[in-house]
Amino acid sequence: MLNRRIRGAVAVALSVAAVWALSACDSAPDGKAPQSKESTAASVVAPGKPGEPARRISPAEASRLLPDDKPNAADFTYAQMMVVHHKQALTMTALAPERAGSTQVKKLADRITAAQKPEIDAMEGWLKNNGGPREQSGHDHHTMPGMATETQLAELRKANGKAFDELFLKLMVTHHEGAVTMAAEVLGEGNNVLVEEMANDVIAQQTAEINRMRSM
Repeated sequence: MLNRRIRGAVAVALSVAAVWALSACDSAPDGKAPQSKESTAASVVAPGKPGEPARRISPAEASRLLPDDKPNAADFTYAQMMVVHHKQALTMTALAPERAGSTQVKKLADRITAAQKPEIDAMEGWLKNNGGPREQSGHDHHTMPGMATETQLAELRKANGKAFDELFLKLMVTHHEGAVTMAAEVLGEGNNVLVEEMANDVIAQQTAEINRMRSM
């Protein structure tokens, strides 16, 4: 996480340096930049490591300090597995309009559907933009945390009214907890900024929904 904080700070510093450079050009007569070294040599304040002071460096050097966020195996595994994970949630929510007894459960299912469809699109888009899915080693949907078994899904399809509501909430809480676990893992093991943002969104949204479901 330290590298990500440094990356953000350096990015901000680079933006500030660009603004300084543009301001210097605008303030010079006839659009020409001042000739003194002090005014022409734009500098960036780079954050130091814990216990070390910040230092001034050139924009070029600052650019080299930005960590490479090229996707790694953990990023691809997360995106691919989470697409499958979310699709099972949609399989469960699709049953609610006809089988749920509680209006609250029906509305919850609608919210989950509305949230997870765009997330599936975002993760599938990310995979496409990064060369497509990768072959997975040692992973399948049966080993993903929180996934309902075929037997549990069959029970849900047969349930009605209050029985459906209770089983749906039980399975969906477990399902959401699994998604939060997967998101937390990729935050520690992944390398891509966009995947990090998607994982943080999953944690925030599904943690809130877990709390809501437990109170129902």
